[in-house]
Amino acid sequence: MLVVVDRNTLQIKAKLLLSERSARVMAINPKTGEVAIGFSDNFIRVFSLRDYRLRNEFKAHNNSVFALSYTPDFNFLISGSRDARLKIWDTEDYQQTGEVVAHLFAINHIAFSPSGEYFATASMDKSIKIWQASEMKLLKVIDKARHAGHGTSVNKLLWLAHRNQLISASDDHTISVWDIRFPDSNSSRQGDS
Repeated sequence: MLVVVDRNTLQIKAKLLLSERSARVMAINPKTGEVAIGFSDNFIRVFSLRDYRLRNEFKAHNNSVFALSYTPDFNFLISGSRDARLKIWDTEDYQQTGEVVAHLFAINHIAFSPSGEYFATASMDKSIKIWQASEMKLLKVIDKARHAGHGTSVNKLLWLAHRNQLISASDDHTISVWDIRFPDSNSSRQGDS
């Protein structure tokens, strides 16, 4: 269920039953006035922020949708799933424009770099992957074997503009800070954890 609350009065404005299965993630597109929500029934449903009406719904993955992010220009929606795939959807009609088998296990989170040129994915496979956004090209894998990364599922990411740092949080009870260097650096190094 989606519950819409007025920020000023904290009064409930609407309650919408959207699926019999759990809502897992949402992303807001201010350009189109929409919110996309990923569900455990493998669907993404897109609603108007103005009147909360369903604008689009489509089976996006073969398993629960765990991660959603609009590109910085809001022209595309990227989804990640328990099926370990990344998919790209054109926000004009939500037709699929790309797909990558991105990880070994579920994709938990997607975070764009401040420039919008890159994005990172966090996975249950214990890795973080850095991608070139325009081509969906894998540039870097940060994991325990190569970079003393996390020992268990990586759940959340935050990409900071300050010094181009990526922060990751994991089930291993740690938060790590990574200095990400582009384009000619061959390594990302762990800063604080």
